[in-house]
Amino acid sequence: MQNGVAADGVCSSESANGSRDVWSCKGSDSSSADHLVIMVHGILGSSSDWKFGAEQFVKRLPDKVFVHCSERNMSKLTLDGVDVMGERLAKEVLEVIQEKPNLCKISFVAHSVGGLVARYAIGRLYRPPKEEVKEDKSGDGCKEEQRGTIGGLEAMNFITVVSPHLGSRGNKQVPFLFGVPAFEKAASCVIHWIFRRTGRHLFLTDDDEGKPPLLKRMLDDYDEFYFMSALRTFKRRVLYSNVAYDHIVGWRTSSIRRDSELPKWEESLNETYPHIVYEEHCKACDADQHATISIEDDGSSDKLEEELVRGLSRVSWEKIDVSFQSSRQRFAAHSVIQVKDEVMHIEGSDVIQHMIDHFLT
Repeated sequence: MQNGVAADGVCSSESANGSRDVWSCKGSDSSSADHLVIMVHGILGSSSDWKFGAEQFVKRLPDKVFVHCSERNMSKLTLDGVDVMGERLAKEVLEVIQEKPNLCKISFVAHSVGGLVARYAIGRLYRPPKEEVKEDKSGDGCKEEQRGTIGGLEAMNFITVVSPHLGSRGNKQVPFLFGVPAFEKAASCVIHWIFRRTGRHLFLTDDDEGKPPLLKRMLDDYDEFYFMSALRTFKRRVLYSNVAYDHIVGWRTSSIRRDSELPKWEESLNETYPHIVYEEHCKACDADQHATISIEDDGSSDKLEEELVRGLSRVSWEKIDVSFQSSRQRFAAHSVIQVKDEVMHIEGSDVIQHMIDHFLT
């Protein structure tokens, strides 16, 4: 393993399997960090997409977090499907955990389709809670229900950044199609030619051996996967969404909202986070509570999309809306919100700071 220390005190390592790790080394070794943060890039991306974010995390949370930028699904491998990528990510996470036995906690930070991959991976990594017998003061044994874990670690933060949780088909979910039904219908028919299996998953056109679309299966614990139990295990679930100028992932799908639920937003007055324009803490609600909302009343014609909204609303979410309307790089909002390139996209650094300032360690 080759190690290097940057002038600003950030250590990075290049391991034999090609993965990139970043951690705090403020005069000490990385063994003091017990919180693993997994960063997942989006389609056709690489681990370097999260370089700025990873470095900010270890600078601002010294000796607390160990950040691992996933590299098992880079470039064209992101076209293999959400499930295949999720399996690779799950194996990668387990390898990191095995190499660092001092880890106690785990969090995920994922960009774009990486959010779906992370949701699939935690469904594979989830371990159900165990019942432990503890003695009370009277000496009687009693069973205490413990929380489930992700790969044996305590689940803390599950954060997605402009991820298409409701898929990308129709209903203006892919803004560059301009909401034209003919364009959206055509995209559903040809998307697999461009983005292969991943495209089918995003447009919910997959039909593996007669099974429901993968994104629908991920609304529950399905077969040997604990998709919803895993998501529920995290102490925080957070959605960062672009309200405008994201031409890849629409506001509704990244914030898990219906048209009627999109909030009115204005320019931010917060000097610390100038691009954060709205924050909302949504409590978990039973799907039956939305039973009276008809598809027509919400202006939607997509029953499957409504199922996804209801299913994902069964857990609580922190919804953070972001606007780069006044930014010089607003047309690259999909990358700016992640600070994919430290020079070109630096205007999104306040979003990374907001993420870190609210991070449970």
